Amino acid sequence: MAGFDERKKSFETKMVLDAEQEFKLQARRNKLLGMWVAKKLGKSDEEAGKYAMAVIKADMEEDGDDDVFRFIKQDLIAGGHNLSDTDIREKMDVFLTEARAQLFE
Repeated sequence: MAGFDERKKSFETKMVLDAEQEFKLQARRNKLLGMWVAKKLGKSDEEAGKYAMAVIKADMEEDGDDDVFRFIKQDLIAGGHNLSDTDIREKMDVFLTEARAQLFE
């Protein structure tokens, strides 16, 4: 029975670590995405950093990427940048790949 308890504890520890890594990955992706949008909107370096943090916070509203997508799409439209949904989603994927490389390679 002790072996089962050890495996259970090991599995739980792995789940916590995986969740932590996923959070870090999404936060890094959102920072990169936020900096990209901020640059498109002509924000200063200081404003861009604050905007990137706002994108990270926007991701905490609901599960998945839709909250971030809506947040940046709204700002891009307000800034006169009419990118398609596909273009924005592709950019999100590019930054996810970049974030993964930065964190895990």
